[in-house]
Amino acid sequence: MDLLAKLQGIAERHARVRALGLEGIGVVNEQILSPTRAIIDGRETILAGTNTYMGITFDPDCIAAGQKALAEFGTGTTGSRIANGSFAMHGQLEREFARFLGRKHCIVFTTGYQANLGMMSGLAGPRDTIYLDADSHSSIYDGCTLSGAKLVRFRHNDAADLDKRLSRGEGDGGGKLVVLEGIYSMLGDRAPLADFIAVKKKHGFQLLVDEAHSFGVLGENGRGLADEAGLEQDVDFLVGTFSKSVGAIGGFGAGDHPYFEYLRYAMRPYMFTASSSPASIATSLAAIRKLAAEPQRRKKLKENSARLFEGFRSLGLDLGCGVASPVVAVRCPDEPSTLAMWHALLRAGVYVNIALPPGTPNKLCLLRCSVSAAHSEAEIDRIIGLFSEVVAQGHGRKVANG
Repeated sequence: MDLLAKLQGIAERHARVRALGLEGIGVVNEQILSPTRAIIDGRETILAGTNTYMGITFDPDCIAAGQKALAEFGTGTTGSRIANGSFAMHGQLEREFARFLGRKHCIVFTTGYQANLGMMSGLAGPRDTIYLDADSHSSIYDGCTLSGAKLVRFRHNDAADLDKRLSRGEGDGGGKLVVLEGIYSMLGDRAPLADFIAVKKKHGFQLLVDEAHSFGVLGENGRGLADEAGLEQDVDFLVGTFSKSVGAIGGFGAGDHPYFEYLRYAMRPYMFTASSSPASIATSLAAIRKLAAEPQRRKKLKENSARLFEGFRSLGLDLGCGVASPVVAVRCPDEPSTLAMWHALLRAGVYVNIALPPGTPNKLCLLRCSVSAAHSEAEIDRIIGLFSEVVAQGHGRKVANG
């Protein structure tokens, strides 16, 4: 059997895209003009699918910090954190970020993906069981696989289903880790954390919340869902990324367990990869200080999210969830029409994410927007107007029908 036979399905899918008269579903940013604008295919385009929630990627202080670190420490670390790749600034970021999160310990990873790989595989092992929401991110699933732990999925956002599955596993040995997400990346809904905490008090498991899309966004302090719900003391571990609200690259894991620091020697994705570059660490550190000092960014994001959500709802679009969120997803009828509408939106001047099975829950086809605090009201209104023309009226289907 051909080693690359598994790619046949992908090749066939790309052929179907070309048969519709379309090129592909990726874009090249020829020039980035601002956190919300880019030149794509020669046209100035509104960016509504970049996850830059705080709009901090062009902040002058963050850029200056990165440039200074680049000049002083060079382009890269050339080693892992447990070899020669720990610079003083890595520890500084971990200490300051731990204080921001209100946690005793924090470990910084090179990417957000590696943060989930490392935390899942470091916390659990073959004798343990990980219970995770069925709609969890792929990096969580991959981390569970790497851990060797028994994997049990429960229905999305269903604390009663988790309760039932934990009761069934009462005789299992080892530890139990439950994994939730603050904001789920595809549909924009959030976990009913209080319901899950009630189940935790009944069964006594340890709880990890992935705050990748909720860090910087939710809570009085911007620490995420647990901060918003006032339940931080009931969450054992946090994990997240720097590629969204922080506007950089990297990831983090945090907690209060007395053995937490020893995770550094139990996580292969942390041990066997080069550490984050000096520029990435410096820009992350500057951005976190900005987020702490400028809560108005969260206020503006909340306003922008509500404006887009209400605008889409007024068009009668089928939205991913029933509450405003920085992730605003529109459900579409099928793959061909989703592809056509996505291309039509891009040609009209707005980039959004296209999400198709198997990367979506329940085999949904989605046009997914991510809102930024940097979006102007005019940009939000322009996005709503284009969705009215292309999606609500179905004009994008003309591309699919030739």
